[in-house]
Amino acid sequence: MPDLSVFSIARYPTYQVFLTAVAALVAAGALFPLWIRLVRFRNIGQQVRADGPQGHLVKQGTPTMGGVLILLVVTTVYAVMGKFDRSSVLVLGAMLSCGILGFVDDYAKVLKERSLGVTPRAKIAWQVAISVVFCVLAVNWGGVSAQVALPVLGSQVDLGVLVSHIDVGGLDVSLPWLYMLLVSVMVVGTSNTVNLTDGLDGLAAGTVTIVAFAYAAIAFRQNHLEVALLAAGVAGSCIGFLWYNSYPADIFMGDTGSLGLGAAVAAFAVVTKTELLLPLIGGMYVIEGLSVIVQIVSFKLTGKRVLRMAPIHHHFEMKGWSETKVMVRFWIVTGILAGAGFALFFVSTIRR
Repeated sequence: MPDLSVFSIARYPTYQVFLTAVAALVAAGALFPLWIRLVRFRNIGQQVRADGPQGHLVKQGTPTMGGVLILLVVTTVYAVMGKFDRSSVLVLGAMLSCGILGFVDDYAKVLKERSLGVTPRAKIAWQVAISVVFCVLAVNWGGVSAQVALPVLGSQVDLGVLVSHIDVGGLDVSLPWLYMLLVSVMVVGTSNTVNLTDGLDGLAAGTVTIVAFAYAAIAFRQNHLEVALLAAGVAGSCIGFLWYNSYPADIFMGDTGSLGLGAAVAAFAVVTKTELLLPLIGGMYVIEGLSVIVQIVSFKLTGKRVLRMAPIHHHFEMKGWSETKVMVRFWIVTGILAGAGFALFFVSTIRR
């Protein structure tokens, strides 16, 4: 008789990834009721922007900072189910660092009782600092190459041609400036655009779930089990959170979750060497970010708005789409984009 015990099954990589996602889902689903009670007891509520859709004003005071529990569940479940290697430590470091920045922002909003916490300049400055440290560690300690693969073409571009060296405690540390610039744009951009996406109940958590599963599949295809387990943990935690974040939300993830999860998505792209596939796999975040940029540029240059309201999910709300319809359709688009990104990755690996 075959041994079908949980511990026996968990020795197989496919089942390990599946069980990690399930464990994170169950842990998040079980703990969030307690977390919601704690947050309510501490009077930690969402501060809704006054210039947003009027229908969102009813969300004022809804418990927030659910991202704290999401990140804790991801880290704990991975510590139990996986083994810390350099790539997983890098991803966790980026996720938790930006999560802490988001926590400071959330806490400042609660204290000041307004929708603005840390100033945008200060937030970006800290994100850039985190990105640079992450990139330097990835290249000098994590074994990440400064060469960037060109999808489908099977070739690479070396972004390590412009490099400086510094001595840190007797260690020669490389600073590949072009690659650091790329990684900084990835981490800062994805972290902030996931934050922009977190404007409707379930939208950010649902899209991150899909994107994380795509990176779990990519890492698994690369035989990098630890990164696949961590990505599965992120996806599972977000699904558990969605049970309470779906419309009408009982809790929001806050900047703690959106900034941390956004940084994790970018970090997954770096450690799997799929940097140029990130704009496709995370294409919904690109759309959300571009919608804000286009709106601002158009208004400043012409005095007219391209969208009824930015980010773009609010535009569709203003057109009469229900919040649930926007959420589900954006999930579908995210699934299509993430699937296309994985398909390109698969084709590229075959060609190589």
